[in-house]
Amino acid sequence: MDVLAHVSEATGVPADLLGGYLPVLTAAVSTGRLPGRDAVDGLRALGAAAAERGVPVRALADACLLARELDAPPAEAQVLAAVRRALAAYFDGYEEAQHQAIRREDEARREFIGDLLQGRADRLAERAEHFGLRLAEGYVVAVAKDVAPVADGDPLIRRVEEALVTRFGSHNILVAARDGLLVCVAPATLTAATGEFTHHVRGSLGQGWRVGVGRPHRGPGGVVTSFREASDAISLGERLGLRPQVLRAADLLVFPVLLRDRAAIEDLVTSVLDPLREARGGPESLLETLEAVFGAQGNQTAAARKLGISTRAVTYRLERIRRLTGFSPDDPTQRFTLETAVLGARLLDWPARD
Repeated sequence: MDVLAHVSEATGVPADLLGGYLPVLTAAVSTGRLPGRDAVDGLRALGAAAAERGVPVRALADACLLARELDAPPAEAQVLAAVRRALAAYFDGYEEAQHQAIRREDEARREFIGDLLQGRADRLAERAEHFGLRLAEGYVVAVAKDVAPVADGDPLIRRVEEALVTRFGSHNILVAARDGLLVCVAPATLTAATGEFTHHVRGSLGQGWRVGVGRPHRGPGGVVTSFREASDAISLGERLGLRPQVLRAADLLVFPVLLRDRAAIEDLVTSVLDPLREARGGPESLLETLEAVFGAQGNQTAAARKLGISTRAVTYRLERIRRLTGFSPDDPTQRFTLETAVLGARLLDWPARD
């Protein structure tokens, strides 16, 4: 086995990447001169090829030393063997220190994001500057949920954050995992950031993904508020069976208002919808019909298509609702009452929890 084949087997570095190296050493020994420009350019090209093929620079350096060691006189070979071992120790210490620094940074990052999203204020502003956030500004939080929870260490986190930083040239964007959600904290001035975040979520998560987007708020407490709004938007979407996969808290403000006075909404649901219990098969099909009609802006044909029934069946059900409740979706005032009651029923999980 020749020298290059032995070196390649011992170090894992392809032999062709070392082909121009030994002649350079041989020429230097015989002439006493350093390599010329052409030789250096050739080695530089081999170094670039090694990088493109994923060969670590540590392995490349070890291969170069071993190649000379195997081709050197015994005394020089012994010295080169010592140099190889010493360099390996240097590399080990250097890489371990790098790994420890990365682990410390990741741990500090996780702790900071946890404190930020929970509103714990221990040196929060000072720590935020380390991660590029200026908490006096307004921030928006977007969260993504998938069937499988997102956990710390998921490669998706770093991939999405790098894509956002590349797009916007800004380091004051954070992407992390929290409560099984993929969380993005971005300045309110970067209005396209949540759209870019959604784009990468769509390409990376499964079919069941949803994104919630909070409203912009200022200060550390604002980040907490926006995070809660974004999370609540997803929860509301699931409870109400909303079709959009991207839900904005600004579009859902009526629901917190409804829930703020739970006694009032419970009274409305009971007063308006309780008569639907008398319908054959229970109230569920009639509730679904109302939801479809409201979602289609009163277009009964479109509602029938969504429900998979005939338009005549929709008309019949609406008439049945009018007779049982006394409220008609065709009357503007009564329609508002009915729609609010149906939304309240979904929020309260009526009649299942009744």
